[in-house]
Order: sequence, then C-alpha cells, then structure tokens
Amino acid sequence: MASMLNGCTPWPEEFVDRYWAVGHWRGNTLDNLLRGWALQYGPRTALVHGDTRLTYAALNRRVDRMAAGFRLLNLPPGQRVVVQLPNVPEFVVTAFALMRAGVVPVFCPVSYRASEVSDLVRVAEAVGYIGPSTYEGFDHTAMAADIAARSPFLRRVFTREAPGTSSPYGGFTTDTSGCHYFPLSSIDAPPAPALRQNADQVAFFLLSGGTGGAPLLVPRTHDDYAYQVRATAELVALTEDDVYLAAQPAEFHFTYGLPGVVGTLSAGGTVVLVEDPGPAACLPVIERERVTVTSLAPAVVRRWLDATPKVRADVSSLRLVQTGGAPPLPRETAVRVGAEWGCRLQQVFGRPEGVLTLTRPDDPVETVLTTQGLPLSSDDQIRIVDADGKDVPDGETGELLARGPATPRGYYRAPDHNARAFTPDGYLRTGDLARRTPDGNLVVTGTNARHT
Repeated sequence: MASMLNGCTPWPEEFVDRYWAVGHWRGNTLDNLLRGWALQYGPRTALVHGDTRLTYAALNRRVDRMAAGFRLLNLPPGQRVVVQLPNVPEFVVTAFALMRAGVVPVFCPVSYRASEVSDLVRVAEAVGYIGPSTYEGFDHTAMAADIAARSPFLRRVFTREAPGTSSPYGGFTTDTSGCHYFPLSSIDAPPAPALRQNADQVAFFLLSGGTGGAPLLVPRTHDDYAYQVRATAELVALTEDDVYLAAQPAEFHFTYGLPGVVGTLSAGGTVVLVEDPGPAACLPVIERERVTVTSLAPAVVRRWLDATPKVRADVSSLRLVQTGGAPPLPRETAVRVGAEWGCRLQQVFGRPEGVLTLTRPDDPVETVLTTQGLPLSSDDQIRIVDADGKDVPDGETGELLARGPATPRGYYRAPDHNARAFTPDGYLRTGDLARRTPDGNLVVTGTNARHT
C-alpha cells in the first residue's frame, strides 16, 4: 500500500492479499462508485433536504463540476481540506467532489469552535476549510480567517451562504495573510477528464472519539470504506425503495456509512437530510418522506419515543431503527422500539476506526435487546483481554481489541500514540470494555480504558 499518504500506516501485505482474495476490497474509489450509481439510478431521488430534491444524475453532475472547480484552484491531490458543514446537500456533494479531485476531506463536527478546528488544521496540515458563512448565530468565516492568520497551511476558505444571505467575505477576496475566500457555490467548472486514482489511497479522515491531547485522525481508504458500506447495506437488505433519514450529524461515522448516507446511495435509495435531530423536526419528516431506516444515539431514541404520542406523526413506514453509542440502549427502551413504532431494532457498536459489530435481522429478540451483535466481517478479528493482554474466557469482561479489513492500522501522523494504541501484531486497543456471550455476540459494558 505504498500510495497511502505519508503519516499513515499501511496494512501488512499478507492482509492486503487476503482482503483482495476474498473480495472485501475491489479497487474502486468512492467517487467512481458514485458515477456507477448515477448511471444505474439516474432519475431516482438521491438527496432530499427540505424542499430541495436532487436526483442521482444531478448529484453526480454537481460533484463533477465542483471537482473540476477544485482542480482549477490547484488543490494538489493528497492535500487535506477540513469540511465543517451541517446536514445539507452541499456536505454530500463537497465530500465526493474533493475525493474526485484527489483531495482528502477531514470531516469536522459543525459544533466545533476555534480551538478544536485550529487543532484539526494543524494536525492535518489542511490547505483549505469549507464551512457555513454563519450557522446558528456563529460566524464560521471569521473563525476560519483567524485560524488562517496563524496557520502556515490554510490558504483557501470556501463558505456556504445560507439562502438569501451573503457573507462580508463574499465574492473572491484575499486577506492580509494571503488566504483566499470563495463562495462554495462558485466552485464550478466544466467537468475535466477523470484523475487516475488508486482505491488504496486515503479517501477521507474521520475524527476519533478519543479524548484529550491532539485530535486523532482516522484514515479511511476507498477500499476499506467501500467494503464497509457495501457489507452493512447488504446486511440490512437496503434497496432502492429505502429512504434513509440522516438525523444525526452526517460527518459522524454512524450516519455516513453504517450503511448510512453512502450505503443508501449504493443501493439506489433516498437520503433525507435534516439539521435538527429533535423529534418535533424529524417525526413529521418520517411521515412526509415515508422514511424506512434511520440511525440514532440511544438518548435520541428515548427522546423520540417519549415525544411520539405528542407529535402524532405517522411513523409506520419505518422498518429499521439502528442504535449505537455509549451507554448502550437500556433493555426496557429497546423493547419500546418494536412495541411503539412497529419496526425492527438493530444494535450497533461502531468506531470511526472501523471496528464494527451489529445484531442480525434473524437474531433472536433477546439477542437484539441485550447485545451489540457479531463483527461485520468474517475477517474481523476480535479479542477481549485482561490488563496483562491475555485473552479472558467468554462471559468475562475485558478490553476489546480488533483488527480487520475496515480497521486502519494507525492514526494519521501519530507514531507515539500508535505505539500505545495498537498491539505489535496490529490489533487496535479500543479502550472499550466488553464481554462475549456463549453464542459469540458482544456486550459492550463500558469505555474509558482508551490508551491516551
């Protein structure tokens, strides 16, 4: 995997060979997969946001034109750009366009402020920033300008203007530090010939859930992420009739690809983007768009359940609600999902690092209510170990270790941390406490053993 960015840890060749041989990795980039989906599902609705509806063909055209615009600005392949956008169509378009231009998006929560964003820019050595001009009363452009004034890297800021507004930095301006400002909508050019790209390159960076210190960036390659979304979409039997509600932040790994936004697009379904995860905003959208699948943090599941009688929206279209996060959904709340919404529940344990276990559609009810299921892949290797690193018997709690075809072997530009966070034979020490049931399912019982 020589083409991975400097600062990334490649998988050992024997694992690369294995993942190719069994068909997990297939050598296609995510942006090229989108081309295929656009050909296959062209006139179908890909994205919905409020009154905006975008077909697959239109989505791919926008991605093509924005990618060409980025290339005209001489953003070199392999460079990093921080993307801090809410759940709007531009998030999906921009992420794919950067990948198509060979540029690496660094996904950043829209809630982050100057200290966190400047740390991300520094660690990623980001040459660009994409965010709202202002959002929910916060001036993201002024924040980016302040970071650019102190950064030797950040020289391009692209701002999404809210409909009917304009930024004081609007148009094409340059500040005293030499940073250039562009309206995101202006990044548009006739499509250029496709770049030659390898699917073993980094597609984008996810932010790890680790706490303290510098941000930890998880490099996800086209190969490993395409495998993850394909396998999870198959596992939940996504089809072009499915409508996925992205209620949690779209840059969150659960929302983006478990199977989430990208997995729904891979199946020809429709992604509905909402910016407010509250029940008053989301439940009517479920009724209006006939949403079939969504993924929610346990606390949000509880809020929605408690609000359903008051909101009085018809949620009978729901067939599957995925839930994952710490602490896991209590059994009594899990029971309510099927009883009150009439849909299936799927428990998920996932990390941006690609560690992923899920309950299965044909699992016994008790397994779904009380466990986080089995690993996604037959080639995911899971160990549960004690403080000395020795495997514990089934039923006993220990730290969860994992390696597999969607679990990178190191964080970006973090050699000291990697030495602590990974075993010498490549297992990620997740810092999560878990036990294994007699039938092999995992029960995640806690966190905070993370190596920092």
